Amino acid sequence: MRAPEEFELKFQVPPASMKLLDQLPELRRTKAVPQHKSEASVYYDTETHKLRKHGMMLRVRCTDQAHKQTIKVQQPGRLARNEWEVEIDGDTPDLRLAEGTALEPLMSRKLKRQLKPLFETRVRRTVYQLDHSGYSVELAVDRGTIESGHNAVTLSEVELELKGGEGAMLFAVARELIKAVPAQLMLRSKAEQGYRLIEQKMNNPVKAGPIMLMPSMSARDAFRVIGFGCLKQVVDNEPALSRSDPEGVHQMRVGLRRLRAAMSLFKQVLHHPETEAIKQELKWLTGELAPARELDVLIGDVLVPAKKRNVRKQGLVGLSRELERKRKAALGRATAAVDSARFRRLMLEVVAWLETGEWNEPQDDPTRKRGDVVIEEFAAAEMERRWQKIGKRGKKLSELNPQSRHKLRIQGKKLRYAAEFFAGVFPRKRETKRRKAFSAAVKQLQDCLGDLNDIAVHEKIISAPEGAGFHGGRQRSFAAGLLTASEDARIDPVEAHAVNAFEDLTNVKAFWR
Repeated sequence: MRAPEEFELKFQVPPASMKLLDQLPELRRTKAVPQHKSEASVYYDTETHKLRKHGMMLRVRCTDQAHKQTIKVQQPGRLARNEWEVEIDGDTPDLRLAEGTALEPLMSRKLKRQLKPLFETRVRRTVYQLDHSGYSVELAVDRGTIESGHNAVTLSEVELELKGGEGAMLFAVARELIKAVPAQLMLRSKAEQGYRLIEQKMNNPVKAGPIMLMPSMSARDAFRVIGFGCLKQVVDNEPALSRSDPEGVHQMRVGLRRLRAAMSLFKQVLHHPETEAIKQELKWLTGELAPARELDVLIGDVLVPAKKRNVRKQGLVGLSRELERKRKAALGRATAAVDSARFRRLMLEVVAWLETGEWNEPQDDPTRKRGDVVIEEFAAAEMERRWQKIGKRGKKLSELNPQSRHKLRIQGKKLRYAAEFFAGVFPRKRETKRRKAFSAAVKQLQDCLGDLNDIAVHEKIISAPEGAGFHGGRQRSFAAGLLTASEDARIDPVEAHAVNAFEDLTNVKAFWR
């Protein structure tokens, strides 16, 4: 059975803002006549979510007395999904019609017995067909619910699906959409939302997902897979951060760091002015989130333990209030950034850059040839280059000033992320064992250098002058001195641990050689 591609963008839109769609220039130009329909879709999987683990979705949709069975599989590093859709007679899956689809290799009597309905979407859908001479885009407005047992969440989404033409035109329509409506890009399908509803993790912070690379991929294709994986972590943490969840701030920052590290690793493949513009905007967002995370770590790791040890020191109480106010303000700053039109534009532009950016088809031969290199060769060369760079600087670790240590920490972080990104490139048992040992050793060094960086950041925050928002006179100064002395006392032992961690790292065998 032929597997057509589904190429679409999905946006979350506040219900009260749906009326602003009338201002969308594209709707006015085409004078599209809306079509209305009600859809009920039931999603099937096993108790252990076997289909989900294989990146697959199976649903049966009921519309106007007709039943359609749909199987979808996400293409790695792409917005596109392979889709097999067929009409069926009943309202339960007919796996006989799954032959020739991605589901066929998993089909067995056991699977057929274990399949069961897990959740359901009930949607009132309004569809506009935006047809031009150069392209055709379907704009669908979905209002409804996702339900599983007694649990339910509201759906308020806009989907743009390319029906004909180039992908760049889909993004052109999307740019008009986010100008007219506060639409936030979503990289989470209805199926994924349903699974998270079952797990009661709907708006929870999201950690980095696995990066699935094949050794035979080109470096260009490999970056696209890595980039989408990193961007997904950023986008998926928007709900948690918007609710002022500190862990949401942390996980979004991790996603941003991973994406920026990947761009650094592949910079010779991504050479283009578009890339530089994306890098600058990602740097802006990272800066908006940083103060909230720094204060969260300072309060949790330094202030709280100090208060427990010195319960009678009244200066700590006043300093604690000041820092809590400052953390609240920093969290407000992070939330405001993610709720801004600039953030919404940035997320759309990053996904557009990944999908249709000019770096995908470079005009100059050197950049094109670097992107065509097989990822196994590219990864080995990049790991070796980064490792040699760290080895040279790390030998003088005990002599480095805080700024140089910070640079070493960033290099170590990139090396660790690279080891994670390239896990699938070196899949043999010996390589996997060495990679795990290498990653653990890099993490140990990175943690030590991170502690040293935290100490420097904490002392800067603690010693901020009163004009920066701290007050309290002599008691406050005493409390600040107490915390600063406590942090200073950690420097020598942490430095010693860092030196030992570097020595341990040099004794680990390189998994890429």
